[in-house]
Amino acid sequence: MEFKLEAEKRDGTGKGVARKLRAHGQVPAVLYGHGMAPVSVTVDAKDLGHALHTDAGANVLVDLHVGSDKHLVLAREIQRNHLRGDLVHVDFLVIRRDEKITVQIPIIVEGESPGVKQGGVVEHHLWEIQAECLPGDVPQNIVVDISTLEIGDSFRIGDLSAPSGVDIQTPEEETILSVVTPQVLEVEEAAAEGEEGAVAEGEEGAAAEGEGGAGAAASETPADTSGSGEGGGGEG
Repeated sequence: MEFKLEAEKRDGTGKGVARKLRAHGQVPAVLYGHGMAPVSVTVDAKDLGHALHTDAGANVLVDLHVGSDKHLVLAREIQRNHLRGDLVHVDFLVIRRDEKITVQIPIIVEGESPGVKQGGVVEHHLWEIQAECLPGDVPQNIVVDISTLEIGDSFRIGDLSAPSGVDIQTPEEETILSVVTPQVLEVEEAAAEGEEGAVAEGEEGAAAEGEGGAGAAASETPADTSGSGEGGGGEG
């Protein structure tokens, strides 16, 4: 999918000029790539927002018109206001249809994990992967099916099936997600084990005390007093 976008060259630079442009609904941008000198341009904020909210997201192919010139570009270094989310600045990278590009592809999770049904939770490690492909082969996303994952199982980059024409560059050993036991449950289990250990220790201590008490009672049995009885009869 390609999105047509109009741009105008701009002469002024600096924060003051950029603020004025944004106040008038424009986003400062820079066009560069393929050996061309960087060109400062502006684009309509609403049009740019629409382009970046297609299913392709930031990987949308943009047919950028600057006057009579046309460029096939990708939006890169997209900057937004941290509080409002407004677009602040964007770089447009000129690309060619017959040359591979490096892109970040979002990961989509599908399916129901048996481990989750058993009380586990999905722990995400990666939300996107890096890949190389021709502009026309960029997928909207990469699907991870978790329908076979039990508690303790993981899904790695090496487990992915790459779409045709896409070369995944993220290392195969990196983990995308895992199905794990919830931390709260782990804490409860650890506490339960601690309580069981304490009870066992208490029972062992009680048993030891019981054995000690029986021995003490045996040692305190009164001694033979026949001698003292005889002495008493003599005194009588």
